[in-house]
Amino acid sequence: MIVFTDILRLLSDHGWSTYRLRAEHVISSGTIDRIRAHMSISTETINTICRLCSCQPGDIISYEPDPKEEEQE
Repeated sequence: MIVFTDILRLLSDHGWSTYRLRAEHVISSGTIDRIRAHMSISTETINTICRLCSCQPGDIISYEPDPKEEEQE
C-alpha cells in the first residue's frame, strides 16, 4: 500500500499553511482534508507539493506491503 509522509508538516516547513494553500487556491479544501485523512491524492496534487517543497515524489510517498493483502495470498 502507498504510505504518505506528513505532507502538511512538510508544506508548513516550506512556509505553506493550510490557510495559505486555500487562500491562494493552491490546494483545495477537499484535497487538504484527504491529505489529513491519509487518503489517496492525485498525481497533480503530488506534482504541486513537489513544486512547492522542491522535493521528489519519493520524498513524500513510499510503498509498504499491506499485511492484509499478504494474508490473502
